[in-house]
Amino acid sequence: MASIKHRLVIPLANTVLLFLTLNHKYSFAAGAADGQTFIYSGFSGTGIIVDGLASVEPNGLLQLTNGTVQLKGHAFHPTPLQFHKPTTGIANASVSSFSASFVFAIRSIAPAVSAHGLTFFVSPTNNLTSAFSNQFLGLFSKKNNGNATNHIFAVELDTVQSNDMLDMNDNHVGIDVNGLISIKAAAAGYYDDRNGSFSNLTLSSFNAMQAWVDYNGKSKLITVTLAPVGMARPRKPLLKTTYDLSKVIEDKSYVGFSSSTGILDSHHYVLGWSFGMDQPAPVIDVSKLPKLPRLGPEPQSKLLVIVLPIASGVFVFAAVATAVLLRRRQLQYAELREDWEVEFGPHRFSYKDLFKATEGFKDKHLLGIGGFGRVYKGVLKKSKSPVAVKKVSHESRQGMREFIAEVVSMGRLRHKNVVQLLGYCRRKGELLLVYDHMPNGSLDKYLHYNNSPAPNGSRPISGTNRMASLTLDWVQRFRIIKGVASGLLYLHEDWEQVVIHRDIKASNVLLDAEMNGRLGDFGLARLYDHGTDPQTTHVVGTMGYIAPELARMGRASTLTDVFAFGVFLLEVTCGRRPIEQKEGVDQDSPILLVDWVLQHWRDGSLANMVDQRLMGGYDVDEACLSLKLGLLCSHQLPCGRPSMRQVMQYLDGNAPFPEGTLEQIMVNRPGSEPSVASSPPPSTSFGTISVDLSGGR
Repeated sequence: MASIKHRLVIPLANTVLLFLTLNHKYSFAAGAADGQTFIYSGFSGTGIIVDGLASVEPNGLLQLTNGTVQLKGHAFHPTPLQFHKPTTGIANASVSSFSASFVFAIRSIAPAVSAHGLTFFVSPTNNLTSAFSNQFLGLFSKKNNGNATNHIFAVELDTVQSNDMLDMNDNHVGIDVNGLISIKAAAAGYYDDRNGSFSNLTLSSFNAMQAWVDYNGKSKLITVTLAPVGMARPRKPLLKTTYDLSKVIEDKSYVGFSSSTGILDSHHYVLGWSFGMDQPAPVIDVSKLPKLPRLGPEPQSKLLVIVLPIASGVFVFAAVATAVLLRRRQLQYAELREDWEVEFGPHRFSYKDLFKATEGFKDKHLLGIGGFGRVYKGVLKKSKSPVAVKKVSHESRQGMREFIAEVVSMGRLRHKNVVQLLGYCRRKGELLLVYDHMPNGSLDKYLHYNNSPAPNGSRPISGTNRMASLTLDWVQRFRIIKGVASGLLYLHEDWEQVVIHRDIKASNVLLDAEMNGRLGDFGLARLYDHGTDPQTTHVVGTMGYIAPELARMGRASTLTDVFAFGVFLLEVTCGRRPIEQKEGVDQDSPILLVDWVLQHWRDGSLANMVDQRLMGGYDVDEACLSLKLGLLCSHQLPCGRPSMRQVMQYLDGNAPFPEGTLEQIMVNRPGSEPSVASSPPPSTSFGTISVDLSGGR
């Protein structure tokens, strides 16, 4: 009996042992062995956490981004890991040694061209929703980049050179602590074990590569190694630096990947990943990793390879003849394109599409003529969307690249009171800017042209003049004032960069279908980062709206925009131009509207300046607030002007208007009579678009 029992127990024990071994092996491959060490040979069914654009493809490939522009994606190991040595149990305990290895690939619209790269990181949280989706590699925001409270360690594989991040080039690997200014960086590549020579690697080549990241908890040594996939790990690392991560990485932290796409179509993939705590990361068997999607068409059959050259030879003559005929037609739509414009591809319109949208820029589609060009209405053939196309001249190529970069950046502006700038197109000597079309035209038509009869008593010939025959009531005017102020506050303080408009005036305020005011025409605008000092060397703008310090020193700022907005306030409330002829004054001596309103304020007759066409149908308190706020904003000294946030508080009634500050205006504008303007008439503008493109941006 004992012999029989022995023969039964041994097979049963072997079965149980085999089951436990297989179960352990499956758990390790899926992502967890002891909670601190894992390996992913593909990501299907692993429970990996993804957000944003990130997803796991059916074949197990982890896709961080899918080509959608200006969005981000993250992937995290499902559970946090314990990085501090459990024996210490005290704050700032020593971080354990750890090792990570992963296989990745970056695909872009062309080899070596990419919108952004990706990062491997260690983070105390798996909630990175506050990170910017169009920069900072989806890991940080402008607000927290570089903050010690982030407690984030990362290795960046970056394909864009950002000067503000002190990047060495547009194809580098960097070690980051709490921000994207790397403590150590090197051009992407590896050292050959045979002769020690360095070989470059192009991160965005769409070729799979393997990276190793190691941290020695005792020596505090961080190393990063890179190599083509399938190659043995090089003995010499690409990057090596000493840094104590004990005060950076928190005890319980997540490990994962992040990426963002910027303005170009790009895809970021992770094929496999392993991690080890206090031991080397498990070796990844690259033969078991999921395949990357195919680039280009399916492979052709051998028969097609043979037949295709023969068929091509037969039709080559016909093709040449056709090309000659088509060339004549193409000249009609010829554009000016340069190599650097490839990065702005999604924001460039073809001249052919704009030509057809406006029916060849016929005069019947002309919306207006300004100091910098003509504006035409068009309808895009594919989307059926109405657009406004502004044609301006440019002769100099100097500064054009920077100008187009700013145009594309401003295409990301999103605000209900800012006209959307959709993109651009270039021809020889000509630049075309494409905006959303505003059906009710510009505000100045309603303020200044509604009492002008058609010549010889004839009827107006354009829709704009027909609409201009209507007088805006006070409710509409005050809503437009607040809308423009809100849009300007967004440009100055609430967007990712500071935008100085530099040409705020009634003709650049457009009205949508509901008669809401939208600030448009960004042809003179310039951008700079928050907290930096803009350097402007050219005076641009329109007479009557130009701040004194801008005319003297050529220094544009948000406060020069505030000055122009103050003049705009007076213009809308009074229904008068910034420089105008007053009854009984010599025709050669126009006066400034600001001084005229100030004189009425001194005399206690401020309400007399409100547009008489309103026939008393307005809120006296609102109108007087608008006039006084216009005087305050047009203060001669920049330090005396409010910010646009303060302006919004006054307009919304959330802060009392500082009545005493108007006394400062009287001090800076002495005299009892309005000043006589010695400047040109209000239609005159400083500068041209060619002057500005030559270096004034």
